[in-house]
Amino acid sequence: MATDYQTFMEQFSVSAIEEQLLGDLERGFNVCEEICDRWAEGDRVGLRYQATDGSVSEHSFSELKEKSAQFANYLTAQGVGKGDRVAALLPRTPELMVVILGTLRAGAVYQPLFTAFGSGAIEYRTERAKTKLLVTDDANRHKLDDVKNCPPVLMVNDLDAEVYSLSSAFEPVVIGADEPFLQMFTSGTQGKSKGVAVPSRALLSFYVYMRYAIGLRPEDIYWNVADPGWAYGLYYAVVGPLLLGNTTHFNESGFTAENTFEFLQRHKITNLAAAPTAYRMLMANDHLLGENDRFDLRVASSAGEPLNPEVINWVQRRLGAPVMDHYGQTETGMTACNHHALSHKLRVGSMGYSMPGHRVVALSGNFEEVGEGETGQLAVDTEQSPFFFFQGYTWNEKNPFYGKYYLTGDVVQSHGDGAFSFDGRDDDIITSAGYRIGPADVESTLIEHASVAESGVVAKPDAQRGSIVKAFVVLKQGYDPEEALADELKQHVRTRLSTHAFPREIEFVEELPKTPSGKIQRFILRKQAEEEVGA
Repeated sequence: MATDYQTFMEQFSVSAIEEQLLGDLERGFNVCEEICDRWAEGDRVGLRYQATDGSVSEHSFSELKEKSAQFANYLTAQGVGKGDRVAALLPRTPELMVVILGTLRAGAVYQPLFTAFGSGAIEYRTERAKTKLLVTDDANRHKLDDVKNCPPVLMVNDLDAEVYSLSSAFEPVVIGADEPFLQMFTSGTQGKSKGVAVPSRALLSFYVYMRYAIGLRPEDIYWNVADPGWAYGLYYAVVGPLLLGNTTHFNESGFTAENTFEFLQRHKITNLAAAPTAYRMLMANDHLLGENDRFDLRVASSAGEPLNPEVINWVQRRLGAPVMDHYGQTETGMTACNHHALSHKLRVGSMGYSMPGHRVVALSGNFEEVGEGETGQLAVDTEQSPFFFFQGYTWNEKNPFYGKYYLTGDVVQSHGDGAFSFDGRDDDIITSAGYRIGPADVESTLIEHASVAESGVVAKPDAQRGSIVKAFVVLKQGYDPEEALADELKQHVRTRLSTHAFPREIEFVEELPKTPSGKIQRFILRKQAEEEVGA
């Protein structure tokens, strides 16, 4: 039986969470010790890995401890130590896990590089971070040929000769609670990526998210589909589950609906986390499932963008589990959630309530907290958020704070009981004929239609209304991009949502521009719509 949310929040304490960890805010932490060493007795499995050929291997915490110590010794021999950035341009493999853990054991800072990055993205991130070492494989090595001032490179093929021959004795280096262990970059939904150094105190926040929002139990078989090249995958597919002593899963194959359905059934996954894009694509490929196909899922979680009612109902009906919406950013980790382990009122499309250790609010244009039914910019009250860990962008690219508030740039509606629903990015909100329209509402309504796989909604300049709503729509297989279907979709939104928010223009496209982490880049669509007016 889930604990009541309000009761839990009244009894919540920082010290109770600190007691779950080996280190503390005063002495600091070694993150590898927290997420690996403490579970290394016996043959407890830390990683279950499925290769692209379908073969599966299991890697115990004990094995990971030994190999991470050898990698830490290698780093020390290369002059890499506390505070230095070590990057990996690797797929989801056991070697990636060794690099992450070994870097953290040495007190250095792990820097993820998504394998879909080109040379420009790699160059930008390694130059900014002054990366001391980059680990990659044969499939990705060519991308470094055009990287200016490329850091020293270690190939995974050389691990056996250069790393695994070293001593497996290495005393973990403790870092302060405010010192970084991860060097992240934002996903670039709004312009150039910004640097985010994640301090070790974030472990407290990660623990709370995994335990109370994800609802992770000791007996769970947990899989977070997100790639560790991005925040949600690194925070909550690597650090989070290992912090609680659970086995995590790596599927090296790229995402396909067929592969994902197979992986869920083969490994009897009980606790699933993924981006909304993944759930939408699974639903769009429902035809791959037989009527009698069953899964072992107990709960599912989603983060990145709001889920619409159709997807939520599909997950419950076809995957057999409730799916909860969660909200967070690279900068902050997760801060607002519908919690699996805490009971509270649920609203379809809502991002939920403040995560324990945080107080999230909505602010008016005058930076005053708004009331029930009002919209405002989502913010974190840092003075009443002991687990808030963001210290500002690494290279001061922007000041996202106003007084005690961290400003997310996302517009939400307050429900008056501590819960909020997402309206859109501040720049994404559409003002048409005096009405403020959240693109997420229109996108959610469009995807209810049987023909729509995905949609992106933006403002298009209009002389009469200021702006009109334009929708870029990706159709499901079997539907043709005809004018009659566009008219049908317009009428669908007009009827289901409102007469002022329906898209006056619909353009059918093969795909939507997205960040590598799967978020729709509306600013690209908005620019395209603006260029159409100027043409």
